[in-house]
Amino acid sequence: MSFDTPIPRTGTHCSKWDMMETLYGLSPQTALPMWVADMDFRPPAAVQAALQKMLDHGVYGYFGDDRAYLAAIRWWMETRHGWSPEPSHIFTTHGLVNGTALCVDAFTQPGDAVVLMTPVYHAFARVIRGAGRSVTECPLSVVNGRHAIDTAAWEACLTGREKMLILCSPHNPGGRVWTLSELQAVAEFCRRHNLILVSDEIHADLVFPGGPKHIPMAMAVPEIADRLVMMTAATKTFNIAGAHTGNVIIADEALRKTFAARMNAMGISPNAFGMAMVTAAYSPEGAAWVDDLMRYLDGNRRLFDDAVNALPGLRSMPLEATYLAWVDFTGTGMTRDEIVARVEKQAAIATNYGEAFGTGGEHHLRFNLAMPRAMVAEAVARLQRAFGDLQ
Repeated sequence: MSFDTPIPRTGTHCSKWDMMETLYGLSPQTALPMWVADMDFRPPAAVQAALQKMLDHGVYGYFGDDRAYLAAIRWWMETRHGWSPEPSHIFTTHGLVNGTALCVDAFTQPGDAVVLMTPVYHAFARVIRGAGRSVTECPLSVVNGRHAIDTAAWEACLTGREKMLILCSPHNPGGRVWTLSELQAVAEFCRRHNLILVSDEIHADLVFPGGPKHIPMAMAVPEIADRLVMMTAATKTFNIAGAHTGNVIIADEALRKTFAARMNAMGISPNAFGMAMVTAAYSPEGAAWVDDLMRYLDGNRRLFDDAVNALPGLRSMPLEATYLAWVDFTGTGMTRDEIVARVEKQAAIATNYGEAFGTGGEHHLRFNLAMPRAMVAEAVARLQRAFGDLQ
């Protein structure tokens, strides 16, 4: 397929395009949506074919016999990441926000606290607070322009009520691929403070060619299996987020029993369409598609970063993974409202506001680069005009 081909999405109940006017006051006819983290690309043909097969059959009953689905997950993890999870350890949730909420519900109690390494994906804090727990923010450091983990600095952040830490690996919004030593440091921090470690690895496949390799936490520190919960999904990788299908993978029997009890109590069962899509995506055809995708996104990344970093006062954090550029506007000397006004009113671009990601997000905006390159080029041109007076 050609990633350059525009695919009209307005009028399809698409959050990214159809909610832009409601939330930002920006018309989808003239504005660029660079906020919601999905892509303006169709998934591999194998995914479309799997759905077409279901449509042709025409009966949409309960999903059963998940052996092919579980085998596809194991094959993908083995071939792409060198990790071989046991099929019996895999739970299917309605996406990983749901998976996160289930982990919070299963492994903590109201009044407990959950550690987040901020700035980080905003939905984590939302579900934690929604469940009557509190968030303990442990800010990431910035070293040589990139986020870095310094667990020694986190000690002063703790309140004594923490029962869990949620790791975003690779990191959203900074795009870091954590090193083995950083992952080991996080695991040791969790062991030292008796924390359940939930590792959200939804961006694991979206790593740029020629850069560092993603290491699954289960492989980085196998000795902490008694406190580790892995979360993976095909939805971000293949742009099938609407399938709301994610994996929570738990090797420890006691943790698995606790999680299974919450799943059963809430009556959660899989979506047949999502199961079929994931099974089709986790295949050799899907692997080739992802390789092509990352080469294409690498071009988008370079185009965006080169242009943004040439603007005085703006700095785009170097991406190692994800398609989400994290741009620091601190150097402009502008207020948050002045920055947003230029990006939204002058450039007509919808982005995610940095403060939503917690401490460390101030004066930042997150830009989604997963769109045809001509649209990225247009976004760059608009930003150059909007901030051109800073030259």
